[in-house]
Amino acid sequence: MANIIITTPLGDIKVRLYDETPIHRDNFLKLARDGFFNDTLFHRVIENFMIQGGDPESKGASSEQRLGTGGPGYTLPAEIVAGLYHKRGALAAARMGDEVNPNRESSGSQFYIVWGQTYNEPKLKQLEKQILQQLEKQAFNDLASIHRDEIITLRRNRDHEGLTMLQEKLLQQAKQETKAKSPLFSKEVCQVYEEIGGTPFLDGQYTVFGEVIEGLNVVEQLQNRTTGIADRPVEDIKIQVIVED
Repeated sequence: MANIIITTPLGDIKVRLYDETPIHRDNFLKLARDGFFNDTLFHRVIENFMIQGGDPESKGASSEQRLGTGGPGYTLPAEIVAGLYHKRGALAAARMGDEVNPNRESSGSQFYIVWGQTYNEPKLKQLEKQILQQLEKQAFNDLASIHRDEIITLRRNRDHEGLTMLQEKLLQQAKQETKAKSPLFSKEVCQVYEEIGGTPFLDGQYTVFGEVIEGLNVVEQLQNRTTGIADRPVEDIKIQVIVED
């Protein structure tokens, strides 16, 4: 595992990068060694949620400039690994939404550090139910896309019975695929979200590739900063990123 240090006006944040996500690890290390992140900002801060940085357009940006769309000119394939989740202090890759990014590819440089909140068991169970419903819907839509030509033919032939049978078949397949992913939160993960906190509703959707090992108090202070338009801190939070050898 490799460690990096993010310096901020409020103190340093030391982060360990996971070996389980080698593409994101190596990319972050290269950008850091090249000085890509130096003098960029934590340009988006949401209380009880996260702090986000890594936009090269934030270097020297005017106070009126909207940020959050910059990058190195490439994306990274998702490395969503079971067991790496959005606990408080997790380092994860920002990305475009599913509607324009169905493969959930990560931004080449933008990242966020989770703060989040704690969740009791009933709240986690309800959240898990909602996520599984979303996954089932997504699985059905993916299957329908695969069978698109067959569906079009059935509709063209006004074969309502055939269409109903196919839809039922795809629905059952989607249910089976989703059931295989349950439970989403293990007993250990639930305990972490109950005692430490995080953003469990992002699990399985964004690549988590590291965690804070020192300076979580700095993250807490930063997520509390006063913000303006587009959740940008009123006072710039300039960072430097150093690779610890």
